[in-house]
Amino acid sequence: MIPIVAFYAVISVIAYITYAIDKKAAIKNRRRVSEKSLHLLGVLGGWPGALLAQQRLRHKTQKTAFQVTFWLTVVVNLVCIGWLTVSLSLI
Repeated sequence: MIPIVAFYAVISVIAYITYAIDKKAAIKNRRRVSEKSLHLLGVLGGWPGALLAQQRLRHKTQKTAFQVTFWLTVVVNLVCIGWLTVSLSLI
């Protein structure tokens, strides 16, 4: 259980930093982080950090299509973790 929590913590920090980089790039009209990359971080388990970044940095909160996909990545991640947890407990 602890390795999973540690993984979520690390990937969430990476997601938060990536959102911050994208926000800064948006402000300065520079090359942006792709939405695919942001969603990949979410589905891999970084969604808590991504959610925190969205709220604290006010980034990507008004884009409905992005938000729908973001919440789908959260559901996919949680379903996968649930499935892994049940599968590993049967061993």
